[in-house]
Amino acid sequence: MSYKLWDTLKSLKDEYEWVELSHPLNNDAPVWSGIPAGSVELSKTVFDWGNPMLECLIQTFKFPGQFGTHVDFPGHFIKNAPLSDAFGVTNMIYPLCVIDITDKVKDDPRYAATADDIKAYEAKYGDIPDGAFVALRTDWHKNWPSMDKLSGIAADGSENFPAWSLSALEYIYETRNAAASGHETLDTDASKEAAKAGDLACERYVLKKGKLQIEVLSNLDKVAPAGALLIALWPRIEKATGLPARVIAITPKK
Repeated sequence: MSYKLWDTLKSLKDEYEWVELSHPLNNDAPVWSGIPAGSVELSKTVFDWGNPMLECLIQTFKFPGQFGTHVDFPGHFIKNAPLSDAFGVTNMIYPLCVIDITDKVKDDPRYAATADDIKAYEAKYGDIPDGAFVALRTDWHKNWPSMDKLSGIAADGSENFPAWSLSALEYIYETRNAAASGHETLDTDASKEAAKAGDLACERYVLKKGKLQIEVLSNLDKVAPAGALLIALWPRIEKATGLPARVIAITPKK
C-alpha cells in the first residue's frame, strides 16, 4: 500500500538537502550581557549511574529564553501581548525566503537591509508568498561563538553589526504578508538603526505586529534563496517570552 505523507517524506529525504540552521549550545555559549550571571547551567547531573533506585542518568537544564538560536514571541517586547501559549504546531513550518546582503555587509558591517533589497530579491525570485518566513543572510553566523565578534565590538567599545531597517520589515509585513522573519545577528535592528532610534525599534515593530522572529540563525549560506522550507521547533513551555529553537531548512540540492 502507498501512503501520501510517507511518500512525501521519502521524497524530501531523497531529493532535498536538510540544513541545520541553529547553533549548538553549551555552558560557554554567548549570552546578552544583561542576563544575570549563573543563568546558564546545562546538563547538570542530578541522578547518576550507580543510584540504587534506578540505573540511569538524569540532567537538568537552566537557560534564559533568549539563548542561542531562539524564537521571540510578541510579549517579549510588548506588554500583555501573546506569549508562547498562543503559537502552535502550524506556526512551526513556513515557505522560506533568504535575502542575501553579504556583498553589502563586506563594505559596511553596520549595513541595514532596505525595502529596495527586498524588491531586488523579488525581481529575481518572485514575490514573497503569503505566510513566508523571511530570513536575512549576512554570514554573521561565522562569528559564533565569540560574543565580541557577534557584537562587532570596535576599539571604541561600540557595537557594529548588520541586520534589518524598519522600511524593509514594513515591506515584508505590510506590502507582503510574511508570517515571520529571522536573522543571523543578535538583534533585529542593525546597530546603526538602534543607535539612531535609541531603541530596538525594528524588533519592537515585528513583535507589535504579533509576528514571530528567530534570532541568531546559522548556515543560511547553505540554503536556496527561494523554494526551501523552514521548520522551527521549541519546547512547549507556557507563558515564555522566548525559547531556544531547533531550526532546519529543507532546500533544493545545489
